[in-house]
Amino acid sequence: MRAYQRLLEYVKYGTASSETTGTTPSTPGQKVLGTALKIELESLGIPAECDENGYVYAQIPATEGCGDVPAVGFIAHMDTSPECSGDNVVPRITENYGGCDLDLGHGTVLRVSDFPHLAGLRGRTLITASGDTLLGADDKAGVAEIMTLAERLISENRPHGKICIAFTPDEEIGCGADHFDFERFNADFAYTVDGGALGELEYENFNAAQAEIRIKGVSIHPGDAKGKMKNALLIANELVSKFPVEQTPAKTEGYEGFFHFDELNATVESAKLVCIIRDHDAEKFSAKKQFVEKACREINDAYGDGTAELVLKDSYRNMREKILPHIHLIENAKKSMENAGVKPVVVPIRGGTDGAQLSFRGLPCPNLCTGGHNFHGLKEYIPVQSMEKTVEILLGIVRLYAKSDK
Repeated sequence: MRAYQRLLEYVKYGTASSETTGTTPSTPGQKVLGTALKIELESLGIPAECDENGYVYAQIPATEGCGDVPAVGFIAHMDTSPECSGDNVVPRITENYGGCDLDLGHGTVLRVSDFPHLAGLRGRTLITASGDTLLGADDKAGVAEIMTLAERLISENRPHGKICIAFTPDEEIGCGADHFDFERFNADFAYTVDGGALGELEYENFNAAQAEIRIKGVSIHPGDAKGKMKNALLIANELVSKFPVEQTPAKTEGYEGFFHFDELNATVESAKLVCIIRDHDAEKFSAKKQFVEKACREINDAYGDGTAELVLKDSYRNMREKILPHIHLIENAKKSMENAGVKPVVVPIRGGTDGAQLSFRGLPCPNLCTGGHNFHGLKEYIPVQSMEKTVEILLGIVRLYAKSDK
């Protein structure tokens, strides 16, 4: 079975994760998909398990003569973003795409003017959803590509060292590595297959933190409020206005960091704000956290101690320092891409990845492309040909390690 055919099946499983349930996996659909993947792996002759937390683990033993080759792992996540509906996904296939605007249905149009990359995909076969859900290529494309890698290693009898496979839940809510079982996985190093456009190779991610700020107001009848009322909604607005507008997601790119307020619930009596803080540079990241602390102090100076209460927590760190001592991971990925006729493009991850947490816990784990675009939204798409090339890249990495002592 080809990778895109698997994707068409996997996206039918509703697996959006949730930050509110407090369970692992956070939604039951993820374990349903995990069980299906376990059964599929076993049908290929690969022993697999889906544990109580919904993690799927499998290993393909080394072929004869490759027993001393390092064990290489491949990881993808099963959940989709809760930011956009992933229920009842109806995938659409557009063959011989003409390089023009594409009506997905439900008023959603994929416009070349918005996404100029589309013009270069003329003649390709595109997979999209139907305009009212995301597609789920993030990261079910990665799951499909790893599964296709596994099938081809078995059916084509290619020489390889031990191959370790894992499919994880809850990556989209930052919990994908929380219950990862390193002993079960048992790889020397690994790659997540969770990136975007074909050729992307990532081993630098944001340093990340989250600030939760609660504002305490004083509610008084508006007719008798002078000198007494403290409107938490207005104070929250004042707090947000202290932040630099040029350091927001819509104004930044590449290695530029940002502040992103993604939640505000407010009344006169109380307000809650959530701001995520991101930067690749450790010093700039620290400065951003200090900025948040200073802004809250200024609110308390103006309205009284305890008006603004800040809880500031680090989420994850830039994995670059953990990957550089194992630079062969990057060199072999680049070489495999070049051998497949794909130009490697090293880009910083403007987000997080399971690989960052895994790298800091002892499993070096850069991120490979899936071939997809516009993740987390109605206009998500992936070319079939990019998925096929990604499988070639994975096979090439396996081949390079089978021939080396790294």
